Amino acid sequence: MKQSWDRIFEWIIKHEGGFVNHKDDPGGMTNLGVTRKVWSDWIKREATEKDMRALTKDDVKPLYKKWYFDKVKGDSLPAGVDWCVVDVAVNSGPSRAAKMLQKCVAAKQDGAIGPMTLKAVADENAEQLVKQMHEIRQKFYDDLGKPMFIKGWTRRNDETRDQALNMLGDY
Repeated sequence: MKQSWDRIFEWIIKHEGGFVNHKDDPGGMTNLGVTRKVWSDWIKREATEKDMRALTKDDVKPLYKKWYFDKVKGDSLPAGVDWCVVDVAVNSGPSRAAKMLQKCVAAKQDGAIGPMTLKAVADENAEQLVKQMHEIRQKFYDDLGKPMFIKGWTRRNDETRDQALNMLGDY
């Protein structure tokens, strides 16, 4: 396994923060970026508020690895590109992250990263992919029409781009 997973996980947790239950957030009750629905699916029972408030980084790390990092083939993506794609997967879903990446490389936008997408990614410049992912993601956020969240989403997107550019060539 590449050495990016542990670093990426720490950045995810920093972005996601602690327990929230914002009335305008369609995800509802969330802790460490994991919604109540996602946690319920992971533990295969309805999560209580007590369960959600008690979540730790160690609890959620395997979920993030399996359902987000592995789902978008994080270990098969170039350094930096992996972080951009994984952060979109966490924030907006693995399928949307895959489609954004596929748009960048002019691959079929089917929402699943497979051999053809990985080949197209390998043929592209990683720095350009990071910048394109940033632009596509920002347009997605801007088009959502959620002014109460746009400042935070933009900050997150910019930070992810900058971190990703610093990762280029790490492995």
